[in-house]
Amino acid sequence: MLPFPEPTKPAASRNEVFTGYLDFFRSRVIDKITELPEPELRTSRVPSGWTPLELVKHLTFVELRWIEWGFQGRPVEKPWGDWKDDRWHVDPAETRESLLEALRTQGRHTTSVIETTDLSEVGQPGPRWKGAEPATLERVLFHLVQEYARHLGHLDIITEQATTEPGE
Repeated sequence: MLPFPEPTKPAASRNEVFTGYLDFFRSRVIDKITELPEPELRTSRVPSGWTPLELVKHLTFVELRWIEWGFQGRPVEKPWGDWKDDRWHVDPAETRESLLEALRTQGRHTTSVIETTDLSEVGQPGPRWKGAEPATLERVLFHLVQEYARHLGHLDIITEQATTEPGE
């Protein structure tokens, strides 16, 4: 398990700080999903109906939408591929392993962008911005950190309900 990136731990750059937090949050999501019993992965414990596997797929697409489709301005065939019928969706054929590997792969891409790009660089124009001026990489990364922190908290609660093991 990756240690929490304590604010007192020296970092060579703000890029390294963002990478540290995103890597930590991503690794905790992966650990929690790996530890959940199989029946819990496709079961919802909340009124909104999302499942742990849907959360994993959502986080993968969050990174895809904000980094590749948004910041980099790359064409993405299905940027909302985690949505179906106005909610998160995972096909029955998608497995824990395939969804976790997709999250890891997307995370490696995000890390590569962070390590090779100045935080003040402005993203490419495109549909992600809905007509607004593109954001800087730093602003995009702040958004990703809050997405991960919020959803990891949700997953902590679900994991505690499912296993009685407390969250972070």
